[in-house]
Amino acid sequence: MKRHPLLVSALAVLAGLTLLGYLNRLTLLQYSLGWHTDFTHPRAPPQAVPWQAGPTQPNTPLDDRPPNVIVILADDLGINDVTTHGGGMASLGVPTPAIDSIARSGVRFDRGYAGSAVCTVSRAALLTGRYPWRFGVEFTPTPGAMGRVAGSLYADPDRLYPVHIDHELARESKDFNDLGMPPSELTIAKLLKPRGYHTIHIGKWHLGSTPEMRPNNQGFDESLFMESGLYLPENDSRVVNSKQEFDPIDKFLWPNMRFGVSYNAGKWFEPSKYLTDYFTDEAVTAIQHNKHQPFFMYLAHWGVHTPLQASKADYDALAHIPDHRRRVYAAMVRSLDRSVGRVLQTLRDEGLEHNTLVVFSSDNGAPGYIGIPEVNKPYRGWKLTFFEGGLRVPYVAQWPARIPAGVHYPAPISNIDILPTVVAAAGAHLPNDRTIDGVNLLPFLRDPIPQPERPLFWRDGPYRAVQSQSWKLIVSELPKKLWLFDLAQDPTEKHNLANQHTQKVDDLKALLQTHHAKMPASQWPSFIALPVLIDKTLDQQQSPQDEYTYWYN
Repeated sequence: MKRHPLLVSALAVLAGLTLLGYLNRLTLLQYSLGWHTDFTHPRAPPQAVPWQAGPTQPNTPLDDRPPNVIVILADDLGINDVTTHGGGMASLGVPTPAIDSIARSGVRFDRGYAGSAVCTVSRAALLTGRYPWRFGVEFTPTPGAMGRVAGSLYADPDRLYPVHIDHELARESKDFNDLGMPPSELTIAKLLKPRGYHTIHIGKWHLGSTPEMRPNNQGFDESLFMESGLYLPENDSRVVNSKQEFDPIDKFLWPNMRFGVSYNAGKWFEPSKYLTDYFTDEAVTAIQHNKHQPFFMYLAHWGVHTPLQASKADYDALAHIPDHRRRVYAAMVRSLDRSVGRVLQTLRDEGLEHNTLVVFSSDNGAPGYIGIPEVNKPYRGWKLTFFEGGLRVPYVAQWPARIPAGVHYPAPISNIDILPTVVAAAGAHLPNDRTIDGVNLLPFLRDPIPQPERPLFWRDGPYRAVQSQSWKLIVSELPKKLWLFDLAQDPTEKHNLANQHTQKVDDLKALLQTHHAKMPASQWPSFIALPVLIDKTLDQQQSPQDEYTYWYN
């Protein structure tokens, strides 16, 4: 039988395409998440957010009702990105006057710590007042596709330490959207509802995207949800981009991130402007809608997380900064501080400032993979490490009705303390069916009594840390090493005392063992371990003498 020539040609083309796809399988995989998003979630044009209208008149005088509460959380903002502590970008012409004003009007927590050195875990700690590994949130959700291509993206002969990937676990990993905080947890929003609060989430979530784990099932009446991670489309005339070719994470984000939000789990649509400004506009509108009733707003900005994108207006205003990457980053910080200022001004305009508790912080320290060395100074380490640079964050709060102005709070505090403090401020009640790890800070802010000593813990697989009575122990399995620091004498962690103070090491190890002994396994396994240099950014030349650690995800 003679074969049809068209069939033979078609089979040859198909075979060629199959071979081409196989040879380029990692590139296809690198772009797969974005393509899948385009297919499953087409974005509608910008549209008005239908915020629910609150009462048109107050039922109770403002000072007689529970305080409004606004928690503003930046993403990956380093402690040296703000001028509150005397550093920041003021020398580059980018001070942070709005964030600084909160400290002047209320309290600056001089030793404010994130709940973790990475976003999901830190956010879960803030919203629940608990160490997240109590409920199996130990690692930040990562797309399996990223794990499968990380090895090739990270391949560089100049890098001394390899990325470790369990490819089978990466292939078998649950969908990114299925990983997050279980709805059995009690968030700030859930606990404030019995006190008559209207609860609002705006921005990043990163705690699961199934209906059960989204904000609307975690206590929030309304949620303007960041569905992906562009500040504006890459080629938009209103944006200026900075791509870091040395950063494997950046190489994955650019082809896969999209510009989209949703309201109350509805269909995706594009914001109307640069994302930080857009979230701010909507926060202002939501405050105005709810000025006659107590409300809780969780304003979780994406800024200043990568991909580095500045609004063109902010970038143009900083023409005196010669380095492009720093200029883009500084412009992002500028827009974030402006957002805080606009929220505070709205509270003043609406007569709400006196009885509104405002908390500002960051989910963790700034990362070394953006290639800007000074973001966490004077501290060592970056996001993904348990050194002070990964954990120390700007932490300020104001509540003119109850917190004196200009307080400097010296004791260590953490994300776990926000829920019990907010619940106490609202006159609500903590649950009695679970451990709440945080403490109510209000009594120590109003009266000059010291906060009782208590240890603080951090956990990322076998990489763990504890701080107790100014001593801090970091335990690493990869590499197998201990770091012990006396933070009272050495706040920037320059001198490892593990060999000189073996009894202190044993004491802190015992604390770690007791704390972690009865914790459950993570809800999902880690399939990737990335090396992180403690004292160098990712673009700097590595040396065998460099100290490093591994981050598990």
